[in-house]
Amino acid sequence: MSAHGVRGTAVSGSFRESVLFSVLIVFAGLVIEATTGGRGISLPQWPGNGIALALFFAGIVGTALSFREKRFVAWLGGIPLGISLIMALALLSFIGGVLPQEEGSGPLWARMMRLNGMFSSWPFALTVIFFLVNLGLSLVWKTVPFRFANLQFILFHAGFWIALSCGLVGAADLQRVIIPLYEGRSTSRGYDTVSKSTLDLPFSLHLEDFEMKQYSPQLALYDPGRDRLVPDDLQHVQDIAEGFGISWDTLSVRVERFLPHAMLDGAGEPVAADSAAGVPYVRVSGTSGRQSFSGWISTGSPFEAPAFISVGERLIVLVPGSPKKYRSSVIVRRGAESEGTPAVLEVNRPVDVMGWKLYQMGYDEKAGRWSTLSLVEGVRDPWLPFVYIGFFMILAGNALFFWKGMKKTRVL
Repeated sequence: MSAHGVRGTAVSGSFRESVLFSVLIVFAGLVIEATTGGRGISLPQWPGNGIALALFFAGIVGTALSFREKRFVAWLGGIPLGISLIMALALLSFIGGVLPQEEGSGPLWARMMRLNGMFSSWPFALTVIFFLVNLGLSLVWKTVPFRFANLQFILFHAGFWIALSCGLVGAADLQRVIIPLYEGRSTSRGYDTVSKSTLDLPFSLHLEDFEMKQYSPQLALYDPGRDRLVPDDLQHVQDIAEGFGISWDTLSVRVERFLPHAMLDGAGEPVAADSAAGVPYVRVSGTSGRQSFSGWISTGSPFEAPAFISVGERLIVLVPGSPKKYRSSVIVRRGAESEGTPAVLEVNRPVDVMGWKLYQMGYDEKAGRWSTLSLVEGVRDPWLPFVYIGFFMILAGNALFFWKGMKKTRVL
């Protein structure tokens, strides 16, 4: 047999061993989950996770430098095993993306094997650990001795190793709390939904004001017997304006007047008011069969009952517009500060406070824009900067790869 044939047979055998090894890792993880009742893996918090990661990395470096010539170590850091482990991770991630990842969800057999918590399960953790070993060994071999030609490989794979390892062990230090704020009051405590306990924060928040902007209200026909809204003939989704018309079978309605913000006067008639106190009022007229009608309808508020028009067994109502934007004006006091710093919390626009990211999360939906309750989400992830460092190293490695490629083709 030729040398090429021997080499091809060896590579094929190595891939078979690698695939079998990856399957056994996943199977071992499933066995652990089945015997422990699907409890998943519990990671230590700081400083335990930091020490464990440092020892893990030191073990990889020591093994790579001391046993490089050993066949098993060479196979453990080889490309076939790396590809097999990547395929296993892809399969586990696919399962985790398809199945609901919630405690108590799914059938009993899925819960017993932790398929409803894939990313904190033993199969996923064991696969990631051996992938980090594989990646770490190949990284050390490319780094020692150092050659500038290997810089692109080092940046990409070191960044990948840092991002993946820090993201995994850092999950134990991730804190996510809900902070309920009431207008005119301060709090320095949050509720941890995972541990079902309250947490003292290193800062306090004082809610000055909660503000909401809404889209225009919508005309609708409500059926009390079925407790649902009846869709109109054309299924309109249009802002209300004077002259706007809408119909349901033999019922037609036309807007005669629209007051975005109004209040009832002493005679019971709606008059224009400021936006803080007023609610939308619409004067409509229409016909139902041969019967005509007209009157005012309103969305109502916590301080005023909604107005509607009865047409047979159904009601013409004004549905409040959905929230367009809402935010909380707060005073942030760090530690023992007496004055504090003003800040505005909005959805998807976090404010950084002492290592915490604060997001506008919700409000009292029954009260709507008159809500005096604002729900703020606080997230603390001390390992996130290291994950970002890993990502930037990956980007740098990719940039160097493209630069070298363009240089070879004489584009640069």
